Amino acid sequence: MTGFALVMIAALGAPTLTLEEALRTAESNQPQLRQARATVEAAEARVDSSMASLLPQVSASASYSRATNNFAPSPGSVPKNIASSDKSSFDTTDYWRFGLNASQVIYDFGQTTGRWRASQANADVQRANAEVTRRAIFLTTRTTFFQARAQKELVHVAEHTVENQQRHLDQIQAFVEAGTRPEIDLVQAKVGVANARLQLVQAQNSYATAKAQLNLAMGVVRATNYDVADDSIPTVPGEEGPLEPLVSEAMRRPDVLALQQQIRAQEASIRATRGAYGPTLSASTGLTEAGADLGRMAWNWNGAIQLNWPIFQGNVTRAQVREGEASLSSLRAQLEYRKQQIALEIEQARIAIRAARESMSYADVAVENTAQRLLLAEGRYQAGAGNSLELADAQLAHTNAAAQKVQSQFTLSSARAQLLQALGRK
Repeated sequence: MTGFALVMIAALGAPTLTLEEALRTAESNQPQLRQARATVEAAEARVDSSMASLLPQVSASASYSRATNNFAPSPGSVPKNIASSDKSSFDTTDYWRFGLNASQVIYDFGQTTGRWRASQANADVQRANAEVTRRAIFLTTRTTFFQARAQKELVHVAEHTVENQQRHLDQIQAFVEAGTRPEIDLVQAKVGVANARLQLVQAQNSYATAKAQLNLAMGVVRATNYDVADDSIPTVPGEEGPLEPLVSEAMRRPDVLALQQQIRAQEASIRATRGAYGPTLSASTGLTEAGADLGRMAWNWNGAIQLNWPIFQGNVTRAQVREGEASLSSLRAQLEYRKQQIALEIEQARIAIRAARESMSYADVAVENTAQRLLLAEGRYQAGAGNSLELADAQLAHTNAAAQKVQSQFTLSSARAQLLQALGRK
């Protein structure tokens, strides 16, 4: 790499990752999403497999054998007056046989079509589950992104604290050298600078760790030498409105749709099981050509219609229907419980949003007041009316207030991400 390129990279600084870019990266690279898509493909293949039983079954066969021609009658197999040879030999004869057979289920009281519809519904379930996985990955990516952004802000707070503590140290050192302040003030100022630098290192490490967690959420392996943008989630429409419309909207979430599809699949499976009470009507046909000499073959054709009706199978069908109906009742209860869970998730997210907004307003006031307190403490110390302890307390209060504001911002963004997830919005 040329020196000019190195200068350009240094001038540009670290790349910045936006929230939108993080979401796109997660959608493209997250292994869990690829796994979910593969599950959908497998379910679609099972639909095709279940469709096979609705279509004609055609098979071809060919065989060749060579065997001896000795005939050994068994009692009752041939009349007694038909002479049989008493001589046997090792002479063998070729035998060729070629066949073509086709069969088709005509009607089986919905067993085959029921299984096919159940497999279709199960494929829809897997598609909905894949979308559930996608939304969950988006929530994780948003949350880890905002965590990284909060850690970035805490780094800025720590850097500002180091600057203030260093400025205080320089001032106090000048006062001590002039003999207007005791030596202990200088020692305490040096301790303050050391503690501030320690907090800065810890904040930088936490920021790097948060970006590593963000990489995992996005499904990528990359260095953490980038910055996250100062993105946030704007006000979510409906976050201050009534609960009922939001619950109705959330009932169209992918996980709810997946449960509804499971119910449809179970209903189709029960219909297929009940079909075993009735008969199965099928038709078959075959064409064969056989003989000992390929030049002199004999052909035959056959056709058949078969009705098979299991009259009694030890009540296995009845037991299977009862099991299916019990599973259906369980799924319907899960759907009702899911609605109650959704209402709770929405309300919890809205409560968290309201609390975070109020916390932010108080945090803004606290930052403003502690900044004013710090200015007053610095003025009092310079005028000789204050002491180093008062100055250190004012600096600590301002740092804590700034950190609390960062935490409130993170809580608000995370709560809005939770609300988007609860509503089923992207």
